Amino acid sequence: MEEQVDRLVNKAWDAFQHVPKSRRYLIAVSGIPGSGKTTLAAIVAKRLNELRAKHSPGTANSSQLAAFVPMDGYHLSRKQLDAMPDPQSAHARRGAAFTFDGDSFLLLVKKLREPLLPETSTLYAPSFDHALKDPVADDISIAACVRIVIFEGNYLSLSKSPWKDAAELMDQLWFVDVDFNEARKRLVYRHIKAGLAKDEEEAGKRADENDLVNGKEIVDGRLEVHEVVRSEQDSSWAPEMQGVGNETDKEHWKQMLS
Repeated sequence: MEEQVDRLVNKAWDAFQHVPKSRRYLIAVSGIPGSGKTTLAAIVAKRLNELRAKHSPGTANSSQLAAFVPMDGYHLSRKQLDAMPDPQSAHARRGAAFTFDGDSFLLLVKKLREPLLPETSTLYAPSFDHALKDPVADDISIAACVRIVIFEGNYLSLSKSPWKDAAELMDQLWFVDVDFNEARKRLVYRHIKAGLAKDEEEAGKRADENDLVNGKEIVDGRLEVHEVVRSEQDSSWAPEMQGVGNETDKEHWKQMLS
């Protein structure tokens, strides 16, 4: 993983040097559930901020160059799923494309594409609280000083609107490719650890009937991307590095990136 991260960080850093000061550089990292896309996106954001600190040692810690925005916050709430025509199916398929608020995500991307001006204000994205099992509105701040935004999510290179519309506004699309059997192992671990399944059998059923069904749609409907990153069997892609647990995403990744 390390070699791939180094290459992507250097690529993003070099490309950013040519971005006008009135513009942000947007990267979308996608992949099937269990691919390790969240881990990759978070690490790249951290490395870019470290590069900024290295090249501009006087920069305050609060003035971050890169922000990491997981798409989990755009899950529809349980209340919204309850209001669907078939609530039972909607809850069972939570994580499928139709259980996300893609229009709100597209709206954020459009706002981030607006020119940066002296009066530009902080924008906010939702996070996801695993204890509550629901999104938390306006929990991730994207200050005007943030010039690189790295999104991650299952559907960020999907060839269906509104995902396709958001993808067309990105500077780079990266896809984390993983063997489905390897992804399944990671998902089983994750579901048990996060309390979503009581044992391997239940976790495997959840993976087979939802996560990997979504994964097939993600792979089959993928747009052409700029980078394909291979997620292999090594410790840096391990499931315990991929945001399992009961913390909110924001707090988990704050700890991981510190």
